[in-house]
Amino acid sequence: MAYNFFVKSDIVFGRGSVKELPGILREYKAKKVMLVYDSGVKQAKIADQVLEEIKKAELEVIIFDGVIPNPTNDVVEKAAEIAKKAQIDVFVAVGGGSSIDLTKAINILMTNPGSIGEYGGIGQVKKEVLPLIAIPTTAGTSSEITNVSALIDTEKVIKYVIIDNKIVPDKVIIDPEFTMTMPPSVTAATGMDAITHAVESYISNMATPLTEYHSIQGLKYLHQNLPKVVRDGSDLLARERMLLGCVITGFGFSNANLGLVHAIAHTLSAHFKLAHGMANAAVLPYVMEYNADSCSKKMIDLAKAIGLSASGDPEEDKLLFSRELLALIKELGIKTLSQQGIEEKDLPMLAEDVLQEPVLNFNPKQGITREDILQILRKAM
Repeated sequence: MAYNFFVKSDIVFGRGSVKELPGILREYKAKKVMLVYDSGVKQAKIADQVLEEIKKAELEVIIFDGVIPNPTNDVVEKAAEIAKKAQIDVFVAVGGGSSIDLTKAINILMTNPGSIGEYGGIGQVKKEVLPLIAIPTTAGTSSEITNVSALIDTEKVIKYVIIDNKIVPDKVIIDPEFTMTMPPSVTAATGMDAITHAVESYISNMATPLTEYHSIQGLKYLHQNLPKVVRDGSDLLARERMLLGCVITGFGFSNANLGLVHAIAHTLSAHFKLAHGMANAAVLPYVMEYNADSCSKKMIDLAKAIGLSASGDPEEDKLLFSRELLALIKELGIKTLSQQGIEEKDLPMLAEDVLQEPVLNFNPKQGITREDILQILRKAM
């Protein structure tokens, strides 16, 4: 069997690694840098620390702090206009997936014509982009090392993805100290996002031995350490291991793709602005239960990987993992869909839109129906 496995990012990993930033910027011989972050990064004083390091490189800095959760086309276009006018030649993105995804999208428009919505899908970016340095502050999306940017089209009311190897950040600085200020709810949601990536990529019908290795190894780190960091956010070693699990998982899912969980989560975010991690977590156990009969061996592999004891009865053991996921989201305090504002009357519309999601093509169980999705959503209520 022949298959591809793409990895690009140059990673600096460890405590205090942000101090490498001035040297990296000097390598690019940049004159103007755009620093992109959200209000949470600003409030946590992380933006100030990064800005201090940038200034050591004696560059002109343009700040864009208008990142929103689930970034929209409008925000991309607004930020790109600022970047073009300032003649930015390097980007630094600080934050979670929203900040990094937004910066990837801005970067596309620096060298490619038209509007950002034209680049949805796989391999649509024609021209090389500018250097991008990503500094994650969450252990969740793995956006710092992936070829994906997820955006909301508010006119079409869809969440769509741009997938292109050109947009992978060139340099990545992963400093676990930057995740210390995340509150428990954000830690739980972003951590469950990473677990979803590990699980969906492992069972994806695009999985290969290389992606499976990364997905299951990443899952081990994430499952062992997520409850620890939710209970005690100051546990720096557990924070470090969460980030390590996130990176390892990212190598897997960016090559194997995802499935039905993300199809549902995209639709929930597009219509109701649900945080991506919370949307994933709310439906993950029920999608895994639904998928179990189509990939029972892999479900048992996942259960064993996190230390669950199999009975030897495949029909029973294939559900071990989905039951553990259900216990985990309850332990972490993940809200149900109804607690996140979804009502029974919303479900038929959501189910119809989920069926239009391209990511369904990678789900191990095919032939998904409207009724299948409705049953999953009702269980997650």
